[in-house]
Amino acid sequence: MEKQITTRQWIDLFVEGEFDGVSVKTQIAAGWYDWFCRDSSLKNKTKKMGQIVKQLKESGRVDLNNTYVWFKNNCPLNGPLYDDFRFADINDSSVIYTIKIESPWENAKFTVYGKENSFDKPLFQTDKQKELVKWLNKE
Repeated sequence: MEKQITTRQWIDLFVEGEFDGVSVKTQIAAGWYDWFCRDSSLKNKTKKMGQIVKQLKESGRVDLNNTYVWFKNNCPLNGPLYDDFRFADINDSSVIYTIKIESPWENAKFTVYGKENSFDKPLFQTDKQKELVKWLNKE
């Protein structure tokens, strides 16, 4: 496994347009781990989720210097594809938060699961991106 970049570094690269390319290599560099959608869809998915990630603040729930972000397009056995992004510890790769987007099994557009309750039940749910960002930033 190649060395991960911190969430802070990822945000800087995202803002600079480093992940704007459509190539699979570019999107893997952006943090895509697994997907079932068309390769050509990854760029727009990165842009959509990156708009959330880039708004994270130092004082928030995600430690920008000691985590990395990665992306997954999920293919459930029954139901439509949906995306999530995860923040993991840069040292041991343990997932700290998973943010599901429009999962068919959740009651909100954005649902956050976390290590703090062993991913047992949602920590936060909202239909508004602004509220998700506010929660991640602990405001």
